[in-house]
Amino acid sequence: MNGKKAFATPLLLQAQGLMKSFGPKRVVDGVDLQCHSGEILGMLGANGAGKTTTLRMCYGFLRPDGGEIRIDGIDRVSDPDRTNRLIGVCTQDDTFDTDFTVRDNLLWFGHYFRPRPTDLETRVAKLLTRFDLARYADAKPDTLSGGYRRRLMIARALVHQPKVLFLDEPTTGLDPQARMSVWELVDGLRQEGLGIVLTTHYMDEAERLSDNLLVLKEGRVVSAGAPRTVLGDLVGEHVIVLDANIPEAGAVRQWLKDEGIGEPIRILNTWQIALDGAGLARFSAAFGQLRFEVRPPNLDDLFLQLTDDDS
Repeated sequence: MNGKKAFATPLLLQAQGLMKSFGPKRVVDGVDLQCHSGEILGMLGANGAGKTTTLRMCYGFLRPDGGEIRIDGIDRVSDPDRTNRLIGVCTQDDTFDTDFTVRDNLLWFGHYFRPRPTDLETRVAKLLTRFDLARYADAKPDTLSGGYRRRLMIARALVHQPKVLFLDEPTTGLDPQARMSVWELVDGLRQEGLGIVLTTHYMDEAERLSDNLLVLKEGRVVSAGAPRTVLGDLVGEHVIVLDANIPEAGAVRQWLKDEGIGEPIRILNTWQIALDGAGLARFSAAFGQLRFEVRPPNLDDLFLQLTDDDS
């Protein structure tokens, strides 16, 4: 997992006070976010937290009801054409033209932008090589494996040389090897100075790739910062893992209630209990005779806590 970087690089994406309602329901409520050159910003939250709506406002698919979005210092609402030229979007779903070859999907997509990318054919050839797609250049996209279709989607989002790339769950449905290949490509793009905003339900993906995290719940930001900072804010310093079927389970549950912690999260036959350092010391004093594991928190703990709170 990446440590928090002190970004002295240009601020490429800044959103302040984003608001969006659908009918009477406010789905995004005052969200602030930012992403610098060479940074991956991971956006996390349970289904319905407002991630995709926030992303769609940032890349122009939805108009915000309130707030401001700036791409490389340019207002997104007042100058959409100019900002469209600065962003690339890779959605969850494959949206190729299946009548075109892999190469032509890239070429024709590049023609949509004004000003048109210079030396487009050379740019496409480089992307085909970089994303290991050259051997499939004359094939139709629907003949590719899932991993290579994802590569093509990301390559297409980069054909006009944007500064900010939005990746909405880019590895959903891929096997582990294909996922890791996409991770390597994304990490390489970060190293070249691209600003990347990533949403994912794979916690290992968020943990490995993200420099900073933005955690949403019910349309609001509940934590933001480096992954370890976010975990400390929302989960705690330690996670106790113990057998949920031990004879002392009732006593443990009562102790948690007395401490104001609430019910433990159950995974199969184990309880997962997040505690700070002082809480761990009190638990150990009260239940020193029990056998339990203590480990650092991870993003799976965070996600389980968010969804458990909503249940």
